[in-house]
Amino acid sequence: MTQTLDILERLIGFDTVSAKSNLALIDYVQSFLADRGFQVHRVPDASGQKAGLFAVLGPVGKGVMLSAHSDVVPVTGQDWTRDPFRLSIDGARAYGRGTTDMKGYLASMLALADRASKITLREPLKIALSYDEEVGCVGIQHMIGKLERTIGAPRACFVGEPTEMQVAVGHKGKAALRAVFLGQGGHSALAPKFLNALHIVGDFLAELRKVQDTLAMVGARDEAYDIPYSTVHVGQLSGGTALNIVPDRAEMIFEYRHLPADLPQDILERIQSAASKALTPFLRQFPHAAIEIDPYNAYPGLDVPSDAEVVVTAQGLAQTNGTTKVAFGTEAGFFDALGIPTIVCGPGSMEGQGHKPDEFVTLDQLALCDGMMDRLLSQLTGASDS
Repeated sequence: MTQTLDILERLIGFDTVSAKSNLALIDYVQSFLADRGFQVHRVPDASGQKAGLFAVLGPVGKGVMLSAHSDVVPVTGQDWTRDPFRLSIDGARAYGRGTTDMKGYLASMLALADRASKITLREPLKIALSYDEEVGCVGIQHMIGKLERTIGAPRACFVGEPTEMQVAVGHKGKAALRAVFLGQGGHSALAPKFLNALHIVGDFLAELRKVQDTLAMVGARDEAYDIPYSTVHVGQLSGGTALNIVPDRAEMIFEYRHLPADLPQDILERIQSAASKALTPFLRQFPHAAIEIDPYNAYPGLDVPSDAEVVVTAQGLAQTNGTTKVAFGTEAGFFDALGIPTIVCGPGSMEGQGHKPDEFVTLDQLALCDGMMDRLLSQLTGASDS
């Protein structure tokens, strides 16, 4: 635990809010692993301001991979009572931005890496560290194609998002979309002669709510989730430049989060049909009116059978019997899509602590995570076979 906390102190000190560079943290982790004999493969982004890495220690083989992300959510506008980028321990809690999501797990990973470097492994320990997870799993999408030719696909992958050390076998997939609404501008004194783009927005919103109602009433259901059906959500809306000008353009940012049984293409077709229904009445008078929909980002969901070998293995390592499903998205679906058996399990609570001011992880949760890492190390050395 002492080493995990020492590493966590270093990690919290790096301000890796997604809008900023993460290179200082990556430099630290790369040096930490290389000094302990890991083969480290750095994966920069196109800008050169961010990077992820894949690393491996031990003999050639599949082994087990531990996966984390380096970025954290912003602190701007949050009412912190302590420095968010300085680890502070108060009683049974360790405070700081990212302690729960998910530098606590990363610290435990690196402490394991140090222990693993001092003994002989029977199969390899692999590490994946990404960037820009908090803005839609962007970094792993650029990294995933390099996994096989750098460290090779593992036999199992554990993604350490906060689950209170329960084994999570599922989460919904997500798509983020941008809709642009094109009308006809003019002076507001003559407003009926023009097409207010916000009027198109209003009708489209009404149709989107019908899509949501349909998904809730007749779509797939999974009672393991807090919201047991696929959802549609509008997060941002902008349009207009002045009160006396009829807006000729508006923009909306929205999403859908879908259960595996609800295919994303089917939901997208419902949304496109909703756009057509909203637009059609305007086209008779304004033939150049339009709704342009751009699905600009997406990540897959995760749905692992509760009796899968990777689940049974993770339960043994985490010393828990049950499984859970989480409301938030993770990078696990990308590994699963490659055929890598993957679950999610890490210290802390997203609902209770993640993304909040005075974010913290309990020392008990970190201790449970360290215990899981110790049992994994025994497995990788073959000690658990005796």
